[in-house]
Amino acid sequence: MKGSMILSSTKAKLKLIPLGGLQEIGKNMMVVEYRDTMIVIDCGLMFPDEDMLGIDLVIPDITYLLKNKEKVKAIILTHGHEDHIGALPYVLKQLNTPIYATRLTLGLIGNKLKEFGILSEVEMNIIKPKDRLKFGEIEVEFIKTNHSIADSVAVALHTPVGVIVHTSDFKVDYQPVDGELIDLHRFSELGKNGVLALLSDSTNVEREGYSMSESTVGHNFTEMFRDAKQRIIVATFASNIHRIQQVINASAMCGRKVAISGRSMVNVIGVATEIGYLNIPENITIDIDSIDKYPPDKITIITTGSQGEAMSALTRMANSDHRKVEITPGDTVIISASPIPGNEKLVLRVINQLFKKGAIVIYEALADVHVSGHANQEELKLMQALVKPKYFIPVHGEYRHLVQHAKLAEEMGVNNNNIFVLDNGSVVEFTKENVKLAGSVMAGKVLVDGLGVGDVGNIVLRDRKHLSSDGLIVVVVTISKESGLVIAGPDIISRGFVYVRESEDLMEEARLVIKEALNRCEEKKTTEWSTIKSYIKDSLRNFLYEKTKRNPMILPIIMEI
Repeated sequence: MKGSMILSSTKAKLKLIPLGGLQEIGKNMMVVEYRDTMIVIDCGLMFPDEDMLGIDLVIPDITYLLKNKEKVKAIILTHGHEDHIGALPYVLKQLNTPIYATRLTLGLIGNKLKEFGILSEVEMNIIKPKDRLKFGEIEVEFIKTNHSIADSVAVALHTPVGVIVHTSDFKVDYQPVDGELIDLHRFSELGKNGVLALLSDSTNVEREGYSMSESTVGHNFTEMFRDAKQRIIVATFASNIHRIQQVINASAMCGRKVAISGRSMVNVIGVATEIGYLNIPENITIDIDSIDKYPPDKITIITTGSQGEAMSALTRMANSDHRKVEITPGDTVIISASPIPGNEKLVLRVINQLFKKGAIVIYEALADVHVSGHANQEELKLMQALVKPKYFIPVHGEYRHLVQHAKLAEEMGVNNNNIFVLDNGSVVEFTKENVKLAGSVMAGKVLVDGLGVGDVGNIVLRDRKHLSSDGLIVVVVTISKESGLVIAGPDIISRGFVYVRESEDLMEEARLVIKEALNRCEEKKTTEWSTIKSYIKDSLRNFLYEKTKRNPMILPIIMEI
């Protein structure tokens, strides 16, 4: 699984360089490089880990692309999920490169770029399955796939060295809602003609069998809608157009009006309707302000918040913070999504709140109200069997997913030495004769905090963790500029450590400790502020730990007058 280490020939090399999406879920970005041409596949973000305090988003480090700006010919987006398009506004501000994507994906990107005020500066090109585009000596072919968002494609890169197939996120759905089947025939044709390497989605490699068809959710919705006695509130991903279509269809069959809640849901439904990807019957939708004008059993609300996000519409409903929707006993709430890893507690908290309000809550553990958009083991085997790659690189998954997918590929006949489990930044070089691992380039996490991109690093995060776990003590001392003697203080301010009024004795002892440290500085005729601060910090830290077994951040401030 480490791959062969044969020395490459002097001929032109094809390089595959993942800048994100390996050994993690999110921020997908793959670079394909041949001579003076670079193609970037996807440009996604990742949501922060719990220990990334205050961080809003995580995006790929594109230092390698910026160093090779003149080579980057295109950014190709395989579908419209945030983990594949979310970093675009940040990347395009530094790297203004033409974008190629399907119609719905471009519609979602357009909304995003408009919010950032850069829409007019970006060249956007619509592609569709079976299209082929030439960039230098690389020809890119787009292949229809199924996923949990419409207009998803895989890419086949025809290069002088060989064909690379990148599935991106996919599943095999024999009964898709829109009737558009994955183009298995084209994958098979490519396999017959010879595929150098396959890069395949590893997200669901741990799940046996086949993933369920999206259409099964629609059948279940219809039954649930018929049984519901009051309002129905469905929370799902705004990007899941087919799921939204099925909610609308079930509502229409049961004579219900549909209201939309949540900004992203309103935006996505607007884009999808405008370009014909949602079929909404006339007079079925109503404004969220009008829901009280109809009987409860004639209302469906489609909302954001399936992940328990703090500011989402469903969470605000559960907490009685929503300005227009109040959960009442007997309402049916359907959470039509599975929690993204790390969001489980948030989702369960919302579910508990909804139950407390008397709602009937239906979620994945109780009924088939969600299906995954990712291929299970048998579908992954089918892709291997059709494409028959010489080399295999598992992508889109944490380390355990990549390893399991590598084992599955080996079971399907791929030589162990031809399988590469990579890190972000790894460089795989192909020639017509062989392949080798050729070092690495800079790749990592760039943290986005508010308007700051990359200005919060490990040191700031370390300080935030320290503050969050132990609190802060600020020591203010005023020193005479002429004599160097202390003329006021020390004053102590505590934040997140102890409440000063309830710990007056501790604070008074702390002041004495600081005074002793200052006296030592005076005795040694120490006037350097940095040295005085060190004395204060060391003395106070030792004292507080001895007394409380806590280690707050200590911030001495010296004022000179």
